[in-house]
Amino acid sequence: MPRKRSGRKYGKKAGQKVKRAMHERKRGTLKSGRSGKKVKSRKQAIAIGLSEARKSGAKVPKKRPGSRKRK
Repeated sequence: MPRKRSGRKYGKKAGQKVKRAMHERKRGTLKSGRSGKKVKSRKQAIAIGLSEARKSGAKVPKKRPGSRKRK
């Protein structure tokens, strides 16, 4: 019998990174990339967590081209 496939989009490691980013945001210690400003937005905290998860090689879907902010 074939093995069941996990239908999960995101891996456990990705969830842990996002959770850590959210805690940091609540404490007021989460800072954005180059500018180093405090992150206040919930969405931005999630994006930072997923970005870190991607860098560490966790199971995270690729960024969609339309999701980035345009200049």
